[in-house]
Amino acid sequence: MLRAPNRYSILLGFWTLFIALSFLVRTVLLIISWKNAAISIGSLFSIYFKGFVFDLGVASFFTVLYAIYLLLIRQKWNQSRLNKTVTYVGFFLTVLIVMFSFFAEFTFWGEFESRFNFIAVDYLIYTFEVVNNINQSYPLPYLIGGMVLVTSLITWWFYKRGIFAASFNSAMTFRSRSIVTVALLLVPVFYIFNVKNNWAERTDNRYRAELSKAGIYSFFSAFKNNELSYSEFYKKDPDAEVFARMRNLLTDSSTKFTGNENEIYRQITSNDTLVARPNVIMITIESFSADFMTRFGNTEGLTPVLDSLSKQSVLFTNMYATGTRTVRGMEALTLAVPPTPGSSIVRRDDNANLFTVGSIFKDAGYKRTFFYGGDGYFDNMNKFFSGNGFDIVDHPNTTVVNDNLVTTRTAIAKKDIQFENAWGICDEDIYKAVIRDADADYKEGKKFFNFVMTTSNHRPYTYPANKISIPQGSREGAVRYTDFAIGKLLEEAKTKPWFANTVFIFVADHCASSAGKNEINVSKYHIPCLVYNLPNAKPVELSPICSQIDLYPTLFSYLNWSYKSNLFGENINAAKYQPRALMGTYQKLGYLKNDTLIVLGPQQKADCYFYKKQSEEQKQVPMNDHLLHEAIANYQSAYQLYKNGGMREK
Repeated sequence: MLRAPNRYSILLGFWTLFIALSFLVRTVLLIISWKNAAISIGSLFSIYFKGFVFDLGVASFFTVLYAIYLLLIRQKWNQSRLNKTVTYVGFFLTVLIVMFSFFAEFTFWGEFESRFNFIAVDYLIYTFEVVNNINQSYPLPYLIGGMVLVTSLITWWFYKRGIFAASFNSAMTFRSRSIVTVALLLVPVFYIFNVKNNWAERTDNRYRAELSKAGIYSFFSAFKNNELSYSEFYKKDPDAEVFARMRNLLTDSSTKFTGNENEIYRQITSNDTLVARPNVIMITIESFSADFMTRFGNTEGLTPVLDSLSKQSVLFTNMYATGTRTVRGMEALTLAVPPTPGSSIVRRDDNANLFTVGSIFKDAGYKRTFFYGGDGYFDNMNKFFSGNGFDIVDHPNTTVVNDNLVTTRTAIAKKDIQFENAWGICDEDIYKAVIRDADADYKEGKKFFNFVMTTSNHRPYTYPANKISIPQGSREGAVRYTDFAIGKLLEEAKTKPWFANTVFIFVADHCASSAGKNEINVSKYHIPCLVYNLPNAKPVELSPICSQIDLYPTLFSYLNWSYKSNLFGENINAAKYQPRALMGTYQKLGYLKNDTLIVLGPQQKADCYFYKKQSEEQKQVPMNDHLLHEAIANYQSAYQLYKNGGMREK
């Protein structure tokens, strides 16, 4: 059929090729994820049927321009050298792009066990880090050579099958071409208006949903929906009820609200006159799950330093990250706000002059600095932190980008770098920069609050040689080096005159993986948090369920600070504190309280689950209306405050 004289033979052949290759990709991913996908005959049919529908849509989008080209090119030019050149080159480049996209799907699945999503969109924007990461993680020359070779073989096969000749030798009239082209263009139009990516998500198993999708279709769906309006897509209550409920949840004996009824501005007052004013250095550890530590069940001995520190610190044993991305962790640790749908506030426009944890330190007379081992242009980090009063210390790779920062940016000098990879300098090097800065601040008599973001515990998992016994290239090695570097930091800090009056916080931005069979897997949000060298505080384990957003309200309570607050976080030691955690993906918003998990989703969807921590079981149960309204109060009020300017400093 494909060799019959038909101007559209190449286009139809490409459709067949794409669907066949996508079928193979889906099958391999299915085999990899067979156990977690819990496959039945019905679910298998659903995966491949939905997958075929999405694949057909992608193939149609790929060929829209070519269909129009085939319509417009005149018959007398059909066998011209120009047309043949355009056709061969266009076909080769299109297939090459497809081959690379399929390869990328395997690597992305290996990292996130998901089809392309918002993370892939972000990665496409920040090409420097991503290209270097790929280059350092995979043998790029062999990869490119292999893709070119496979593409060449496919092109040759099409040639030998006579598919190109069938197109060049056809003699279709303009009228016939018009009918075919209109029919072909109706296919992507139909998909735009009728086939949404969330069609694949109508299942109770996340793996089956992801297997049903097509990576490229998911990518453009994520690109289109980078920010979701809570008020349009999620369950709502009247604003007056939402803020009344939120204020009630945040009220305790030390709190007095000072803003209007649709705000959460309040004064926190300590009754203790013994106020501590230590320096604070927060080490935000990249991709660090609680279960890397022996304290939380790991048997590989990867974190001897942190395990030792956990016995000398205030240890939060049931803290949960708010999301699965670094910028989401940064959002929680600066703004102390529930995760709103779409991208983190760190990456959004109009995110300067917000009320942050840094605002409280500023009012207390502290200098504030953000340290990052890579280029803070990535993920809009520098713009966010500078816009909210932090000086910047990073390792810039970009020289043509103007961040328009309003605070001081200091570049880490080449001479101070012993090792770097795609994501930035090693943890030891960023810690040395922190030490140098602390020395200078101490000499000038300044109190300092330092937000430090590490990079070593990230693919390609490389670090300086001869530091640890585990070879480079594995997550286990990166975790062990991360722990080693923390030990070196404290070893050096203890020689400094400012150490005795400095609190060190070690907390993860998010877990190493969020993948699982459920939309929100609670165990994949469990992170370690240690507060070390805290004045007048004995080592203790704090066991209540809590969120990243609760870290600083709890710390300020230990320091006996009185302060203005616009934070959603709470002091988990307060008598009125009700243990709960907030966690989300880009679309799903979770609210965990006791053994009940509420999950809010687009299209005003809400589900309730019984969560059993020991077995990580999540079983859907009838809705708990009381907790549903609490969940709505948290997420709706956070969204409203951000969109309406209620998170601004006053």
